[in-house]
Amino acid sequence: MSLDDLVTELDRRLAAADAALTADYRGDRGVRQPVHTVYVPADRYDVRTVADWSAQARAALDEYGGSAAEFAKVLDLPGDLADDVYDRVRAKLEREPIEDLRIDFEDGYGNRPDDEEDAAAIAAAEVLAAGKQTPYQGLRIKSLEAPTRRRGVRTLDLFLKNLGAIDDGFIITLPKVTSVEQVEAMVFVLETLEHQYGLPPLKFEIQVETPQAILGADGTALIARMIKAGGERVTGLHYGTYDYSASLGVAAAYQSMEHPVADHAKDVMQLAAAGTGVFVSDGSTNVLPVGDAVHDAWRLHFRLVRRSLARGIYQGWDMHPAQLPTRFAATYLFYLEGFDQAARRLRAYLGDGESGYLDEPATAAALAGFVLRGIECGAIETSEFDDNDLARLARRAVPES
Repeated sequence: MSLDDLVTELDRRLAAADAALTADYRGDRGVRQPVHTVYVPADRYDVRTVADWSAQARAALDEYGGSAAEFAKVLDLPGDLADDVYDRVRAKLEREPIEDLRIDFEDGYGNRPDDEEDAAAIAAAEVLAAGKQTPYQGLRIKSLEAPTRRRGVRTLDLFLKNLGAIDDGFIITLPKVTSVEQVEAMVFVLETLEHQYGLPPLKFEIQVETPQAILGADGTALIARMIKAGGERVTGLHYGTYDYSASLGVAAAYQSMEHPVADHAKDVMQLAAAGTGVFVSDGSTNVLPVGDAVHDAWRLHFRLVRRSLARGIYQGWDMHPAQLPTRFAATYLFYLEGFDQAARRLRAYLGDGESGYLDEPATAAALAGFVLRGIECGAIETSEFDDNDLARLARRAVPES
């Protein structure tokens, strides 16, 4: 058998596996990942929500951060970056305080009479339809578990009926998923509503709040099968800190984003999502920066965000306006500290100078992702380098899917 004949036979034998790899692991979607998702109870959402969060966040920064030096002292920021971090955080809070907003009809809203939730769904949809204020936005419905199934679908139906146009930034959150069949059911619901209202394909994210999502009764990691079942509609996996921890019997005082059970769940989520184009988001901390505990809560939140970033999880939840200064401070410091080395290594990989590292294609793609994420969230200003140079090189280094 000639070499050509041998390779032809291999192509035949591996055709199904090749097709499955392409279908299941589509690679980077080439879209921006928000650094956070802000959950606002549906009854508190109105046309002023984003502006109010901006104002409250800036007020908290003024009162408890004061100046770049004071803010740096609270968070132990490095002196050479303190001014940059402070100035960029303040600018971000004015320009784009919320990157991803979710109108919450689930835990943050609670169980209410049908007529009350109906009215809230219609009102929220009309506010959102009046004008887009954040890059990403959407709603979290109640779960497809039997007790809340009808209410969740009813809210989604009313919301979409009154929303009108849908863009690529619109995302639905499906909470407390316990089975692959629920993901398949969600796809069916979306297909039905799309047909009914003439909508483009709708996207949703899976909230991992139950042990069943991580380990099924058959011993398999169901979250991987959930991603496959949702196909290109699934955009993200969001870790639910407190529901998940409570489900495993962790006492309330020890429920945290850094508890070992949380790390295990997120490790499985990252493995399942790798190569699929599905974003992974960490959860939240319920220690709020209010009253006399603002500085302690800020230090905790800042540390937890930094920890997630170092673990390769670039998104998390924020539940209070005063968490925004530390969300952006932690994120911006992460990119500012690593930018010079990442840029130097990326340029060297693409043939422009030496970096002292022998980087392989996968690492070059990670370096490119780091640079682009820093640019997209505002940590790195394009005026600080030749945008036609580094940004272009970064995009070149990301493999085509």
